[in-house]
Amino acid sequence: MIKEYISANQQRFLDELFDLLRIPSVSADSRHKNDVRKAAEFVKEKLVTAGVDKAELCETKGYPIVFGEKIIDATLPTVLVYGHYDVQPPDPLDLWNSPAFEPVIKDGKIYARGSCDDKGQFYMHIKAFEAMMKLKALPCNVKFMIEGEEEVGSDNLGTFVKENKSKLKADVILISDTAMISLDHPSITVGLRGLSYMEVEVTGPNRDLHSGVYGGAVANPINVLSQMIASLHDENGRVTIPGFYDKVVELTVAQREDLNKAPFSLDAYKKELGIDEIKGENGYTTLERTGIRPTLDVNGIWGGYTGEGAKTVLPSKANAKISMRLVPNQVNEEITELFTKHFLSIAPKSVKVKVTALHGGQPAVTPTDSPAFYAASKAFQEVWGKSPIPTRDGGSIPIVSLFKKELGLDTVLMGFGLDSDAIHSPNEHYGIKNFLMGIETITSFYKHYSKV
Repeated sequence: MIKEYISANQQRFLDELFDLLRIPSVSADSRHKNDVRKAAEFVKEKLVTAGVDKAELCETKGYPIVFGEKIIDATLPTVLVYGHYDVQPPDPLDLWNSPAFEPVIKDGKIYARGSCDDKGQFYMHIKAFEAMMKLKALPCNVKFMIEGEEEVGSDNLGTFVKENKSKLKADVILISDTAMISLDHPSITVGLRGLSYMEVEVTGPNRDLHSGVYGGAVANPINVLSQMIASLHDENGRVTIPGFYDKVVELTVAQREDLNKAPFSLDAYKKELGIDEIKGENGYTTLERTGIRPTLDVNGIWGGYTGEGAKTVLPSKANAKISMRLVPNQVNEEITELFTKHFLSIAPKSVKVKVTALHGGQPAVTPTDSPAFYAASKAFQEVWGKSPIPTRDGGSIPIVSLFKKELGLDTVLMGFGLDSDAIHSPNEHYGIKNFLMGIETITSFYKHYSKV
């Protein structure tokens, strides 16, 4: 009956999702402050329509957290669903094939910012809940916590969780904000990397200078910054910050062999990305580099004149944003301190350097022997006809470790996106099949979880 209900309401589900995707809820851009709140109000309204007993906007110092719940029997288990309604900035806009906030369907995929990360994925949970309510098939209690600051570090979520432990009391947390290997090879993420995100500023002269008059006599901040960044990796692709690897948990040979059993084609990987050669830390496979090894990458760099034509300027400042993905047992705060100390130490006396920590989070590994993981596996077997493969995800969801620390709850990362969905990039998309089968799989999870 669930499958029939989803099929009968498919167009309405998509229409509602499109309305949500049209809201440019970019939390990183203050110009979209009203849009972010509008998205929160949209989510609250849809929870009420779907059948929660109560829904509210819980105010924070930043954007509100949408909370809703349906308690059918206090003696039954409770599932806490987490998601986020904020999205990444759509830039660069000229690389989108269609407007970022005007969703379109092409080749069975929904193209729009937030279609996969995370509006399309958390909205599956609301529709799964609706279906179970309409068919009187909800087998356990459910709570929703949908926030609006995930893309900027979830700064206020920790405070909310600490102050609302009773409100958030549950037995397991369910999140759909990750990817599967493929439609043919469903998988469940069991590990996430942590994050330390920095911004650096290098200042030379007290103003922009004429490059002909001063070039060669005064340090160019862009040149200096480029040299400093280049020194952060050695010839083997390892990060050169002293102490960076001290706490990294090394997997056994058997664990690495198990990780590399996941279906993966290096040729297809390079073709999909349009690259001729892969690059990374020596001695590790691509799956290992993106799942179990820490990294350091420049996410943005700017300085000087970048407009049309030429301007012979020696800039006063140069800036960069740098992120480090962390693995167990690296600690975000410790890595941030190590980076800051090292980056300041390698600066030449010809410039001044400022280092600012923007946000971060801890890595997390979720258990594969819990009743909830068993229920998720059974759900995939029922809907997809295959057992899901446990995988380590290269991305970060910092709140997973927060939930474990503050609420004592493990998380099931039951995502339905694909690595090829271009999240955080132009032309982000999400398969309609993923969306609809995701709804069905979520309802199956509730059924199996209530039994175990």
